[in-house]
Parts: sequence; structure tokens; C-alpha cells
Amino acid sequence: MMAWLETRRVFVMVLALGLFAMAARGMTDPDAWWHLRTGELITTSHSVLHSDPYSYTRSGQPWVAHEWLSDVVIYRLYRAGGWGGLIVVFGVLTTATLLLVFVRCVGRPYVAGAVTVWAAIASIPSWGVRPLMLSLLLASIFLVILERSDTRPNGLWWLPLLTLLWVNLHAEYALGIALLALFLVGSALDAALGVESWAQARPRLRKLAIVMALCVALVPLNPNGVQMYSYPFQTLHSRAMQQYIAEWASPNFHQGRFLPALLMMLATLAGLGLAPRRVRPRDMLLLLVVTAAALRSVRHIVIYVLVAAPILSGLAQALVEGRGRAWLDLTRTRALPGKAVVNASLLAAVAIFAGARVSYVVRHQGESEAENFPQAAVAFLAEQQPPGPILNHYNWGGYFIWKLYPRYRVYIDGRADLYGDAFMDQFAATYYLTSRWRDELERWQVRTVILPPAAPLVTALRAEPTWKQVYADSQAVVLTRSQGTEHPQARESRR
Repeated sequence: MMAWLETRRVFVMVLALGLFAMAARGMTDPDAWWHLRTGELITTSHSVLHSDPYSYTRSGQPWVAHEWLSDVVIYRLYRAGGWGGLIVVFGVLTTATLLLVFVRCVGRPYVAGAVTVWAAIASIPSWGVRPLMLSLLLASIFLVILERSDTRPNGLWWLPLLTLLWVNLHAEYALGIALLALFLVGSALDAALGVESWAQARPRLRKLAIVMALCVALVPLNPNGVQMYSYPFQTLHSRAMQQYIAEWASPNFHQGRFLPALLMMLATLAGLGLAPRRVRPRDMLLLLVVTAAALRSVRHIVIYVLVAAPILSGLAQALVEGRGRAWLDLTRTRALPGKAVVNASLLAAVAIFAGARVSYVVRHQGESEAENFPQAAVAFLAEQQPPGPILNHYNWGGYFIWKLYPRYRVYIDGRADLYGDAFMDQFAATYYLTSRWRDELERWQVRTVILPPAAPLVTALRAEPTWKQVYADSQAVVLTRSQGTEHPQARESRR
């Protein structure tokens, strides 16, 4: 028992509990709701969806449900443990992802732990109950195996099996293959620049190439077949997603939530110049690629920290090494009287705090839902059943799918890949009252609109004699149009 209370082990357990307390998040991701519904439909029908069942604007159109297995996992967790089960399990997944970052950090535990917590804070904007967290855990496992392949090359044979699982969980499987490719090129750079000899590098390069070829070959083994080869690239090159979806846009460093990521980038850059430790070419290549990705898209910041945190930890370790910083080394702590009691008390306190934090998040899930989604307005729709079709806010589409389908089908939801750039532009034109904004209302014969009170379209429709406000609160306004009415300008625009 005393061995478990050694300072080093207690430190790791405290770190894990602290990360878990941070990672426990309520259901605030707008897409979590349609993931739940999709998991339910797949579970009950025993088949994967290949066309859109949720919207009237894309009804029956081909849909690549690339997260089908994640959706099933999310739904089954919900059925087994409710909101609490989802929050706890996804908190554990996030914690495991970050602990693998800690394992990869070189140097003394305090340094590695501090950098890991920094990485956690920088990646918070991407956390939540969402399939992405499964993908990030697999990315973290990939990095562990790839980095240890220098001394344990046989571990690479796990990567094709993980790719087979990943391609059924999420289209971000392409990240795993990209990491493989970067390690392959980076290892060749190491050999070319003399970090190791070609004789040493050649067997590993050959194995990396074979494993990558196997991973690529296994991609079609999913319900969507060969479409999964091109799907990730279609998403990355979507103009509308970068323009309209905050997570895909470049980070705005004027916002405080992105400051930790910016500081990590600056600290890593400073460390590269100041630390007496040379970063190998392979790591520099990885760092440059993920830094560029993080600057391009908020969503890629979490990928950046997975790669950058161990590099930053190594640079920080090199700066403190040999400078009399013995207090940073947990292996040199003296056997002070009562140390085991102090460690046990600290561990118990952090465990109690983590338990209380998670319990609080689970108990307040209803309040979090009401704060982030139009809960009361949806209850009004379910009870009063105003006429459809409805036009809804983009971020609310998934919530409506979970709460109102099949009574109502949505105009739009978070599956931006399904709707396409042109449709996203049309929705934005209608929402913001730009060119010919009435056309879409007439084209789809919209009878009910539910949008935030500050939406420009709400202001315009309130002034229209054919539209009537039937519900309003601080989050949402519901307006309905009289049957058989059409604005004269709309008729004129179609002539």
C-alpha cells in the first residue's frame, strides 16, 4: 500500500484526476443530438443510413454517415447510463488522450505534468460529448506507437487494426495516415541529415511504408466503401464550413479561449531558440505541419497540442537540466516523516473534488441544455404543433432532430457536408437579409420560423403582415405565416 503513496505515483494520480475533473463537460455540442438520433436509428434498424432522413431540404439525398459507429456507441452509452454515463465516459476518453501526451513527455514529472495541463487548457474548445474525442484518443495512441517504433518497430503492426476501427468511427482516420506519412518522411530526413545512418533507418522506413500501405488499403472496409477515401478532403476544402462554422475558421487570438494555444506556440518557438537541446528533423516536420493546421482552423488546435506538448516538455527539461533544479525531480524527494499521510490526504482531496465536479456537471445537464438550446421553444412546438415546414437556426438543427423528429424535419443542421457550400450561402443570405432573401422562404414554402430574437430575419418578418409571432423568450422567437399568403415581391421575383 505504501508503494502506491510514493510521491511520483501520487503525482500521476492527482494529474489524472485533475484532468478528469476538467474534461467532464455537459452536452453542449450542437451535433451531439443528431448523433444520438442516428445511433438510435442504426440500432433499431440494424443498418447504416446512406440517405438523409432528417431534413426536408435534402430528404433522400446521399449522405455519408462517416461517424456511424461512434453514433452507435454514443446512443448505447446514453441508453445504459443516461447523460451521466455519456459525460463520465467521454471525460475518461479525454483524460486518457492527455495522459498519453504526459507519457510521451520527456523529463521530470513536474515539467511534463505542467506542460500536459497547459496542453489540456489549450485544447478545451474542442472537448465535449462528440465523436471527435474518440478520434483524438486514437491519434494519441498512434503517436505513442510511432514514437516508440524507434526501439519497438513491431508495435507498428497495430496501426492497420486501429485504422480499421478508426475509419468506422470517424473520417478523421485520415489524420492517422497523415501521421504515418509524416513519420516516414521525417525518418528519411533524419537519415539524410545524419541523425542516424541509412543502414539503421532503412528497416524502419520499409516497415513504415508497408504499414501505411496496409492502412490505406483497409480504408474501404466500412459501410461507405471507397467514398471514405475522398470524404475527408471534401470536408477540408469546404469554403462554406470555414466561412460559417466557427470551429473550422482560423482562431481569433483576440479571444481569451485561444490565448493558451497562442502562448504554447510562442513558448515552443522560444524554446527552439534558447534550449540547448536539438530537436530532430522528424519532430520539426511534425511541428511545422500541425502548427500550420492549427493556425488555419480552431478544430486543429487539439491536434497541435498532441504533437507540440512533448516537444515543449523536452525543451523545458533541457533548460532546467543541470541548473540545480532538484526540486523538479520527484525521484530525489527525501523520505520526510508523514509523507505518506500527506500524499494520501492530497490524493483523497483531489479525488473528492473530481467526484464533486463531475456530479455537479451531471446534475446540471438540464440547466446546461436550457442555456445552450431553445428548450422552452421546442416544448412549445411539441405542444402547439404550428404548421411546417420550419426554418431553424443552423446550431439548433441537431437538437430539433433529437427532440422533434419525425414530427418536424429540419431546414438545416450541423451536417454541413450534406448541405454543401451553395445551400449554406443561401441560408446565410436568408438569415442576414442579403440578396433575394425571400426566395428561399417561398422555394421551400416555409410556414414557421424559429430563430434567435436578434436574427435579422426575425426583425424583417415581424414587420410583414403575413407573419405572426406566436412565441418568444430570451433564446428563441417562433413566427408563423398565414396559409395561402405570399409576399408580392416574392411573386415578382419569380417572373
